Amino acid sequence: MARPRTAARTVEHPELAEVSLQRVLDALVDPVRRGVVVQLAAAGRDLSCGTFDAPVSVSTLTHHFNTLREAGVIRQHYVGTTKMNALRTDELERRFPGLLSAVIAAAATEAGAESS
Repeated sequence: MARPRTAARTVEHPELAEVSLQRVLDALVDPVRRGVVVQLAAAGRDLSCGTFDAPVSVSTLTHHFNTLREAGVIRQHYVGTTKMNALRTDELERRFPGLLSAVIAAAATEAGAESS
């Protein structure tokens, strides 16, 4: 007897035209979520959920990924059983010009000040 085919895993993402500035800012206010964004920006490529350096449990980090995805900041997709994360850089730049680069630059400045 053949095994039933299963549908490919998919993740829902909001259209950025429907995302408010307030929602994006609310997502970026948390330092753990900003850290995720900074790590994605620094990598310049998609990263799996397990590769992030974060001071929280896996379940809490999952919550942060969901918040970022629902706010339109990241896009998630599966590669096999691995969930990958990507910044929606180009889309966010069109919707809110300069916002993401300003947040990333400010986070880098803040991190530099803390390490001094």
